[in-house]
Amino acid sequence: MAKFIPYNYDQYSMIVINYLEQLQPGTFEHAIYYLIEHKLDLSIFDPYYNNDENGRPAYDPSILLKIILFAYSKGITSSREIQWCCETNIIFKALSCDTVPHFTTIASFVSGYPETIEELFGQILLVCHEQGLLGNELFAIDGCKMSSNAAKEWSGTFKELDEKRQKLRRQIRYHLKEHQQLDQSQDQDNKRAQRAEQAIETLDKAATKIDKFLETASPRMGQGRRPKEVKSNVTDNESAKMTTSKGTIQGFNGVAAVDKKHQIVVDAQAFGEGQEHHTLAPVLECIEDRFKRLGISDDIYATGTVVTADTGFANEANMKYLHEKNINGYIPDNKFRSRDPKFAGQKEKYGKRHQQGKPKHKKVLFSASEFDFDPVHLICVCPAGETLTLRKENSDINGNPKAFFEGRLLQCRHCSKKHDCMKTPSSADHRKGAGRQVSFMLDRKHAPNYTDWMKHRVDSSKGKLIYSHRMSVVEPVFGNIGTNKRLNRFSLRSKKKVQGQWQLFCMVHNIEKLANYGELSL
Repeated sequence: MAKFIPYNYDQYSMIVINYLEQLQPGTFEHAIYYLIEHKLDLSIFDPYYNNDENGRPAYDPSILLKIILFAYSKGITSSREIQWCCETNIIFKALSCDTVPHFTTIASFVSGYPETIEELFGQILLVCHEQGLLGNELFAIDGCKMSSNAAKEWSGTFKELDEKRQKLRRQIRYHLKEHQQLDQSQDQDNKRAQRAEQAIETLDKAATKIDKFLETASPRMGQGRRPKEVKSNVTDNESAKMTTSKGTIQGFNGVAAVDKKHQIVVDAQAFGEGQEHHTLAPVLECIEDRFKRLGISDDIYATGTVVTADTGFANEANMKYLHEKNINGYIPDNKFRSRDPKFAGQKEKYGKRHQQGKPKHKKVLFSASEFDFDPVHLICVCPAGETLTLRKENSDINGNPKAFFEGRLLQCRHCSKKHDCMKTPSSADHRKGAGRQVSFMLDRKHAPNYTDWMKHRVDSSKGKLIYSHRMSVVEPVFGNIGTNKRLNRFSLRSKKKVQGQWQLFCMVHNIEKLANYGELSL
């Protein structure tokens, strides 16, 4: 008969554990420990504590920050669950040095220091820069809309909220009348009376909540030249109704700017508006200010850093902002793909009959989109970098207005790209010293604007190549935070607190990059 070592679960054991040995180099928990202990300056929390002479000792901010960041990396946002993990999980015990902060202490730390969390975000970004994880070559900007800790049923304009309050009052009067009838009847129905009382109490709380909101708040106005009233929310008036692929939600838009080299988040902000148009300038200004304050770059955009964003950020005001600030931006409009020849053949590729016969091979020349055309100031720069001369503005045979540019003979004669350039000038123009010529259609239905300028930038081969990197830079960050870290809704209220939580998750993402590509184990 086989023999086995006996075992008994119902017994006690004394185990000697060294907490530092549980934090193995190369792991995420060790990166958190090393970063907070040796790199970050947590004295920024000291002004919030006034217990140096009186009061009990507080939990060290470094302990709270370690367990919160590690919990967020595991998709744990509940403060009660974090407290339970500190009681039962060996890694949480190692990070907290076997202390168990109360869940109210953890919740207060997450929601109580949004400005300090933003400063910590900058400190971690500086560590990323020192370890060479920032390329500062291309920043991709995008937003991720998530539900907030508020129900969309409590949203509406002031007129709609007033109508809802009146409806609640009518329901209260109905239940009061029903309750009085039950009191006067001989057959007492205690359960029915209790239900009526509960309904009256619930409805009265809801009506009182709307009363207080309408008395203290002001109508919320939208963006634009002629702002109109938008829906307010009684629970969290800084959140907004947003349309997503999964339906309409009440939430915030977490906007992130991501560096291309190692997908480091260089800026993270939360906005309580569904439209992304007006978020571009604040994000770019915040990046510029943070890089200057941290000593990374005095003027990051002057170095030629490329900024890309999707069509949600495209409007005339943003294009004008990029043009006036001389920012190297590429933001397509919503008709970007319809103008791209690569997408024109998609129907034929997927099921349409191909034309019979072999296509005639023609010499491929530079198209007009290869030239950098500024329709606002009527300036054209050729692929070789030479500024062309505006020859005339005229109409073609169909009456469409065109702008004709030409290079000078001395510019084009020794150019290595002249054989791939646009049409050769006539002999008469050639004798006058004219070089290659190119023309552009002008939309005279409206004055040349900055959107036209951006269209020509994005439609060029260089612009298409640059913009093609946007999705591969920023979308994996949202995938990591939303799928791996399981952030699908914000658990706090108000813009400042939600932004602090969003920055904490982006800090977790950046620390993972430091753990994988940095040298935090030294």
